[in-house]
Amino acid sequence: MEHLSVLKNDVQKYLELKSGEVVVDATLGLGGHSLDILKKIGPKGVLMAFEQDERNLKEAQERLKDYKKQVVYLNDNFRYLKSRVIGAGHKKIDAILFDLGLSSPHVDDAERGFSFMKEGPLDMRFDQKNKLTAEIVINTYSEEALANVFYNYGEERMSRKLARAICTDRKVAPFTSTLQVAGLIERVLAVKKHGKVFNPAARIFQSIRIEVNDEMNVLKEALSQAMELLEIGGRIVIMSYHSLEDRIVKQFFKNLERPPVKSLELAVYQNFDEPIVEVLTNKPVAPTDEEIALNPRSRSAKLRAYKKIKEYVIEEEAEWKN
Repeated sequence: MEHLSVLKNDVQKYLELKSGEVVVDATLGLGGHSLDILKKIGPKGVLMAFEQDERNLKEAQERLKDYKKQVVYLNDNFRYLKSRVIGAGHKKIDAILFDLGLSSPHVDDAERGFSFMKEGPLDMRFDQKNKLTAEIVINTYSEEALANVFYNYGEERMSRKLARAICTDRKVAPFTSTLQVAGLIERVLAVKKHGKVFNPAARIFQSIRIEVNDEMNVLKEALSQAMELLEIGGRIVIMSYHSLEDRIVKQFFKNLERPPVKSLELAVYQNFDEPIVEVLTNKPVAPTDEEIALNPRSRSAKLRAYKKIKEYVIEEEAEWKN
């Protein structure tokens, strides 16, 4: 089956790549976007590609084999963006792409445990070397901790009810499979809408996956590091697939459009109207109906893009703000 990159043309439009540039693909996946990037930056350009999943990495390397001299592959989490890029000999980069969320192989392979519609182990790790799994979350987290995961990362209003049911059932026997958990979710939370039964398992599985991979904290850390690494005039493109990711991206860059005060002392000299980024997308770019028809998994994608116009330094929150 052909791999279809989401918002392929829009990604390249907003990255505005030029020959010889240094670019980061923070989410290599199967290499679709990276292939387009390499064609744009030419033989003098450099691509640094992050991918936690070893199987995805191998497939991407095969796809990009004609460009292997230009690519630095990093089998690592992009929360280590700054240290890995500097370690590869680059103090600054010209552009960076984040294509967040799951890749198709994660969903298609039942053994990875991401799908609530296929029988598989309770895993959900992007990086198989990590110790925390969905099975550990489901079987060892307290009722309160589970409820917080479902509410904060799945926006589930009945989070406490579900957490209570899980804790009750696991006393009899631990949960070991995806369908076992999905069945419980349907039993406890399924509701009727317009005469049809709606199963909220998708957002509950999403919440567990986010917890297992610490996705929200990773994203916040990486965005800050990316802005520090970008050259003045550098571009950053982020594609998100659910409201939690998009909210973090939107708020992070809203603060950079008009940076917050860092300290009372600096406030005397700071120009509050001087932005750090230029917004390239006034509203998030969404896939067309035609693209959704070709690639249904693209339907929830939102693309935001920004250009760095002023230097950015990661700073701790000032004590007076706490």
